[in-house]
Amino acid sequence: MSTTKPGRGNWAEVLEWSRTLPLSEFKARADAVCRQHHGAGVWLRGLIEVSSYCTESCWYCGLRAPNSQARRYRMDTATLLETVRAGYAAGLRTFVLQGGEDPALGPELVAGWIEAIRHATNDEAAITLSLGLQSRQTYRLWREAGAQRYLMRFETANPQLFERYRPGTTLAERLRALEWLRELDYEVGSGFLVGLPEENQTDREAAWRLCWEFGFDMVGIGPFIPHPATPLGTTERPPLELCEQSVAAVRLLLPLAHMPATTAAGTLHPKGREAVLAGGANVLMPDITPIPMKKDYELYPGKVCVDESGLACLPCLDLRVRTAGKVIRHGVGSAPRRVAR
Repeated sequence: MSTTKPGRGNWAEVLEWSRTLPLSEFKARADAVCRQHHGAGVWLRGLIEVSSYCTESCWYCGLRAPNSQARRYRMDTATLLETVRAGYAAGLRTFVLQGGEDPALGPELVAGWIEAIRHATNDEAAITLSLGLQSRQTYRLWREAGAQRYLMRFETANPQLFERYRPGTTLAERLRALEWLRELDYEVGSGFLVGLPEENQTDREAAWRLCWEFGFDMVGIGPFIPHPATPLGTTERPPLELCEQSVAAVRLLLPLAHMPATTAAGTLHPKGREAVLAGGANVLMPDITPIPMKKDYELYPGKVCVDESGLACLPCLDLRVRTAGKVIRHGVGSAPRRVAR
């Protein structure tokens, strides 16, 4: 099997570096590649968590349907548009609508949201959806309504672990849906959790390889943080270094992809986001969900900044970015991989 692909890093070379170089040097190479292709800019994406309802039973997620302790909400259209307008006024030009797999967020409702957001932002903002596994027909409807991007992580490249921790579906089904999204001309984002119980380094390297093979436009990599109301609630948190290594590896493999410094990394360690920004990440996603709702969107415990407005946190994010030797960039920020295509 070839270890080279056009516009991507050399698989064999990056794998060898990951196994032989000190993490600091591995990250330095990833940072150099990031700066070569993206400069020192860090794009902002306004995250709006539209529903904490979910029909799935994922073992690692606090929103899982069997969690009777979870406080549920579903955002109405007026609140969503008010949130978008506030973000737009603050300079955000990309909005990410994220939620559990909630049947109440029907295809036509979300399509209407997309059209309303386009109108509210004078058609100047990019709309990203992260609403889980849907039918190809639904993805097509949302694309035709004006959504440009879709995020859906595959979580683990180990099929057995996937089926155990996401009962009722398979890794193959997840990857098929990601193929649909690419066929429908979305900017396709995916990624994985680092440090799931029973995961090993071979599994992590398989996740890097899957990202490289698919050639995602965006890749989100975050640490597993156990939630006490899940079957994995008593397991240990992974060290941040595992997440740093994976971010650096995927950056070297996919130089043109956008990669966020996740809030989960900042929850795992006070300087977690800065650590991954210094090793290949070039996106931040401030959570601009209204405070009463964002507290109830508890994927994992201890999430940072749930008591503050995401828009009020923008100066803090600017400082964090400068600490990593980078600068905030405003705008749509389309993935260079897509532009190149």
